[in-house]
Amino acid sequence: MTENSRIRSTGPAAPQVRPRTEGWTQKKDAEGRPLLQFASPKRGKPPVHLADLTPAERIEKVKELGLPGFRAKQLATHYFTHYTSDPSQMTDLPAAQREELVTGMLPPLLTEVRRLETDRGDTIKFLWRLHDGALVESVLMRYPGRITLCVSSQAGCGMNCPFCATGQAGLTRNMSTAEIIEQIVRANRLIAEGGLGGKKADDHSMERVSNIVFMGMGEPLANYKRVMDAVRTMVAPQPDGLGMSARGITVSTVGLVPAIRKLADENIPVTFALSLHAPDDHLRDELIPVNSRWKVDEALDAAYEYYEKTGRRVSIEYALIKDMNDHAWRADLLAEKLNARGRGWVHVNPIPLNPTPESVWTASTKEVTNEFVRRLNDAGVPTTLRDTRGKEIDGACGQLVATSEDEAAAAAVV
Repeated sequence: MTENSRIRSTGPAAPQVRPRTEGWTQKKDAEGRPLLQFASPKRGKPPVHLADLTPAERIEKVKELGLPGFRAKQLATHYFTHYTSDPSQMTDLPAAQREELVTGMLPPLLTEVRRLETDRGDTIKFLWRLHDGALVESVLMRYPGRITLCVSSQAGCGMNCPFCATGQAGLTRNMSTAEIIEQIVRANRLIAEGGLGGKKADDHSMERVSNIVFMGMGEPLANYKRVMDAVRTMVAPQPDGLGMSARGITVSTVGLVPAIRKLADENIPVTFALSLHAPDDHLRDELIPVNSRWKVDEALDAAYEYYEKTGRRVSIEYALIKDMNDHAWRADLLAEKLNARGRGWVHVNPIPLNPTPESVWTASTKEVTNEFVRRLNDAGVPTTLRDTRGKEIDGACGQLVATSEDEAAAAAVV
């Protein structure tokens, strides 16, 4: 059965809702197609930070400041191991030059504007202001046996998906490598101080972020170099980096095929996630505008090539939207396409849609969700409904957006 015949056979029992926006106007190009922004707008660059530099470059920068090169490793130890940029805590540095060295190597990058917590305190959403006033968010989550941080890689997003709050304002700019890393360092500091749920009486000083998901603001592969430089710093042994496991890092994309193939050649075994959301081009063209460049089968081919080259199982992310992409035939078509490329190479993560302000869309019903998951599993495609965290603080997937209220709060922060 072809995709078109499947679409025609849905009938009145399975209505088809078409993607549209409400409460905002989707940006279009001269031909009336959804506008895609791959290049970052020109804005003032953030100050160069230790985390932007390689270990060799850090030594040279310290020497430029008139200090011996070994001070670079001392600074890196404070930043990547003790998670501090506070010169008063760096007593192994010469007192007379400490302030100048820290100012030159660890300039402030993120100003905390707001922190929202769930009732149990095990999920925290941060709103950060960057040096130029741009706003980004990250979400920290404690699970049994792991701590996950959802990081942003861009201020805003240029992929213009109509169901995602982040893309409504378009792309402000790419984030620097150090701005990405600083989200983790600040989270690790809060965790060590006992600020992320758990038992207050426990010693949290040795805890830290174990898992990173590039599912915050932005399309990570549209900021490829800085994201990959950040990943290299994450996995570099302490004190040169954060000493994290590459297998605990997930890089997500809506389907930038050339960048997926480039990622497969990096020889860094991160988990790769493809945000698919529809198995048919008829719907995905409207739902994920980048599908106008690279179709479903092209994205799935690139994802399979990632598995072949790395041996790492690929994740397929699928936001279930009521009467839009949750039809039983779409579960069957997705299973058919995934199985056609082989078995054991992929895992599907459906997640009920997290509604955005003023959205007319909503999550699939429990019954439809269970049927979608059952069909995939019965077809031999491992499928797990993803745990939704942070909805009550607008910190779940697709909900990260800087509002006018956030902008007012940021303006009030000195």
